[in-house]
Amino acid sequence: MNAPHTHSSLAIDWSTEGIVDRRNRFYSASQRKFVPYKDPLIIKRGRGQYVWDEQDRKYIDLLGMNLCISVGHAHPQVVKAASEQVAELTHCTTMFYHPVPAQYAEELAGTMPAGHEWVVHFTNSGAEAIDLALLMARSHTGNIDMLALASSYHGATFGAQSVTGIAGFRHSVPQLGGVTFVPEPNQYRGIHGEGVEPYLKEVDRAIATSTSGRLAGMIIEPVQGYGGIVPIPEGYIAGAFERVRAAGGLCIIDEVQAGVGRTGEAFWSFESHGVVPDIVVVAKGVGNGIPLGAVIAKRDVAESMADKFLFHTYGANPVACAAGRAVLKVLREERLQENARAVGGALKARLEGLKERYPIIGDVRGRGLMLAIELVKNRATKEPAPDETLAVFEETRRHGLVASRSGPYRNVIRMCPPLCLAMSDVDDVVDRFERSFAAIGR
Repeated sequence: MNAPHTHSSLAIDWSTEGIVDRRNRFYSASQRKFVPYKDPLIIKRGRGQYVWDEQDRKYIDLLGMNLCISVGHAHPQVVKAASEQVAELTHCTTMFYHPVPAQYAEELAGTMPAGHEWVVHFTNSGAEAIDLALLMARSHTGNIDMLALASSYHGATFGAQSVTGIAGFRHSVPQLGGVTFVPEPNQYRGIHGEGVEPYLKEVDRAIATSTSGRLAGMIIEPVQGYGGIVPIPEGYIAGAFERVRAAGGLCIIDEVQAGVGRTGEAFWSFESHGVVPDIVVVAKGVGNGIPLGAVIAKRDVAESMADKFLFHTYGANPVACAAGRAVLKVLREERLQENARAVGGALKARLEGLKERYPIIGDVRGRGLMLAIELVKNRATKEPAPDETLAVFEETRRHGLVASRSGPYRNVIRMCPPLCLAMSDVDDVVDRFERSFAAIGR
């Protein structure tokens, strides 16, 4: 017997109990899993670097809603651009032409290294863009084998999780074949300790022993995100890409988390490594919370897919692309890359001071406004401290911070706030961390 049809109204039930109950009753298990806190955090509104919950409690958003908020919550210019476009034309399938996505593609291509012809394929998300990048590399080279880094995160779709080197994101099903993982050059916890050459030898070894010797490509995050904010050391990406190209492969950079000025050093984080990739994957911050992703590729690479249809239903949506254009404008006008460098540097220095007072902090690292605190039971052994990390993490929420736990051992507190986090926020953030660590007595 069919359930009776219920008529919904546009009114929203903002009661805490109602929100929690509906989510538990009507979300699939796969949608319910990703919950960080013991008690649900319900976000009602945001402005700039701040959010408020349903009880009107204010928090500093140190997560940027998983790095999606780049220029700030509800930024007036982004809201205006999206609102004006949604009122005129909400969607235009890519079968038809519209000026906004094409102009945005031109502007995105203009952010890439000069001397190359860049083209853009818009998607709805970063994971979709990763899948397309893998397909593009294999189509162009005619090769199958891909290299990826251990502790990497590239998404949870079937293709993206196959190049993700964290067990918690890999489901118990046969993964996409032809992927070989190599040790990440983690300068704090890597299997070879500090340095670059031993990790580059692992790339040589993988090509020689775990592949056919001919590669489709290698994918790298210049700063590993969910892996625990692990900056790739200077020299590694250039060295790895040299080896990949010698084996016939393409060089793919994942800028989904570390891009659009977040590291402070450059607009795209790969620029700090003196390399020119063949394919760049972008999403999250490019849309400031509006679903938007893209693959930016050299024209000759992208043209290898010209004989087959491939589209994403909402890819090149004019509303999302209008928001993306506004984000680029705001980043320039408000000098948010420079702000990320200055404020991130100041915050990192203060967190280093926190490390001196609390032995449980094993490492403070990151670039710009992409920072992390790694917690350990013992600094000498570097044994991860996941339980203590959870305790501190819950305290930070109680003291008005929104952050996240990440890393393969869930012992890293990750901070990736909107790029408008102000210098005047730094003392406040550190004070709240101080109280959180003091509360657990470690």
